[in-house]
Amino acid sequence: MNLAQDWWEAVVRGFTDTHTTAVPIPALLGILACAVVLSIPRATWRWFGLYVTFVHELGHAYAALMTGRFVHGLRIGLDHSGRLVSSGRSPFGAAWSGFWGYPAPAVVGLCLIAAFASGRSGAAMSIGALILLVSLIFLRNLTGILVAVLSAAIAQLLILFATPTVVNYVVLVLGVALSVGGVRDLFKLAGVHTRRRDRLAASDAFILGRTTGVPAFVWLTGFTVVITGCAVASVWLLWGILTV
Repeated sequence: MNLAQDWWEAVVRGFTDTHTTAVPIPALLGILACAVVLSIPRATWRWFGLYVTFVHELGHAYAALMTGRFVHGLRIGLDHSGRLVSSGRSPFGAAWSGFWGYPAPAVVGLCLIAAFASGRSGAAMSIGALILLVSLIFLRNLTGILVAVLSAAIAQLLILFATPTVVNYVVLVLGVALSVGGVRDLFKLAGVHTRRRDRLAASDAFILGRTTGVPAFVWLTGFTVVITGCAVASVWLLWGILTV
């Protein structure tokens, strides 16, 4: 058995095959409950929030790469803090990279739900598996490496061994959970700017305001518009895939 060849064939198959799964109302309610359980209670958010932080930091990293910036590495803390180090000459690139952290989980969540709705969960899983493998080169601390390795390992196992129906449900659950997590983080950020101003130095909006001269509330508004838009679109897609 050539495991590497089987893995690559499974990745390619994800881009070519389509598979739809009917979602009755009780199943969708169960999925929503799982997403809430992962993203709201502190006991579970302590761990799932690390993955959301990972997606947040990857949002910064890939946005930086889009503008030609060089990514030196990223770190993730057990307290859900994160830090990306990148360099480049373009002020626009720095601002673009700085913006796409908080919206990233909601954007990825919407993409996963859209992939499920269109029968392209396999493609979403293949893309995710490849992105997670590439992302391993960015990590520079133990917590980040563990989160990345675990995420990448689960993705590769699903690619190799899971049935299309299982992949569909995993993609949908993860999409909804990331959407809820993205909204949760937005409320947390708003709380930093209104009630916990002693933590402002760690806020992306504050950092962007300080480095660009554009007030932090403008960046907060931008985060809110993107995340809210993704959440509304996600709800619309979920409504569209319901079957009785």
